[in-house]
Amino acid sequence: MFSLPRPSAGPRRRTATALGVLGAALALTVTTVGGASAAPDPGRDRTDVKPGEAYMGVGTRIHEGVPAGEPSLGVMAPTDGVQGIDVSHWQGAINWTSVRNSGIQFAWIKATEGTTYKDDRFNTNYPAAHGAGVIRGAYHFARPNLSSGATQANYFVNNGGAWSRDNLTLPGVLDIEHNPYGAMCYGLTTTQMRTWINDFYTTYKSRTSRDVVIYTTASWWNTCTGNWTGMSSKSPLWVAHWTSAASPTLPSGFPTWTVWQYTATGSVSGVAGNVDRNKFNGSRDRLLALANNT
Repeated sequence: MFSLPRPSAGPRRRTATALGVLGAALALTVTTVGGASAAPDPGRDRTDVKPGEAYMGVGTRIHEGVPAGEPSLGVMAPTDGVQGIDVSHWQGAINWTSVRNSGIQFAWIKATEGTTYKDDRFNTNYPAAHGAGVIRGAYHFARPNLSSGATQANYFVNNGGAWSRDNLTLPGVLDIEHNPYGAMCYGLTTTQMRTWINDFYTTYKSRTSRDVVIYTTASWWNTCTGNWTGMSSKSPLWVAHWTSAASPTLPSGFPTWTVWQYTATGSVSGVAGNVDRNKFNGSRDRLLALANNT
């Protein structure tokens, strides 16, 4: 599924500091692209999350922290090209019309976690994003230590992760990253982790006809799958790498990225507080091809 990486006043959301004349100019740039500067979000910045409360990048934040080069509030981030966000209940109420009008073209929305948790904002966010013309999809936060990949894939599909060719629905995402509740690799060996991921992929494809998109970081993937190359020809890569660098670091085996999560502290009109910002590796036509499996 393409590729993308990412990682306090608050653990996950930070308030912009005074940066002088240059900082003021950059802040204006961010406002122009994504709306007013975001306020701190103590909720999503939390690293003491409880089961069911995970969000994209929380495991990375807990295990690795936020790197020094991470662009605060999206400043210096690559806001060109086809832009997107990812959200969960931590963002609260979202004005999806404002999100779309600010230039955001796509979004992935948390649907499930493990086999017992459903995001309580999903049933509001998913249809509202569609109604506003945002090309949206659902994501599942993996808990490989709790049940099999097949079991969690079925739970995901049954609770928001299904797919339809309607010009506005992206394939589902497997969010597989540092364990926010314990040991980095969930207590699985690299062989067990490879099996788990492949079982999730196979089940999701059998249920939806789509290749699941994999969201991960280079550090987690290389460590917990043992530099596995087995998914590079199957799944688009969404790589999380929170940096102002020109390109992300890729996990082993993936030749390129489809989506890049370049900051965890972005700003978008219609969303209160920080929000993850993402860039699609291609034109809008290619994004629609991904959505419609063409």
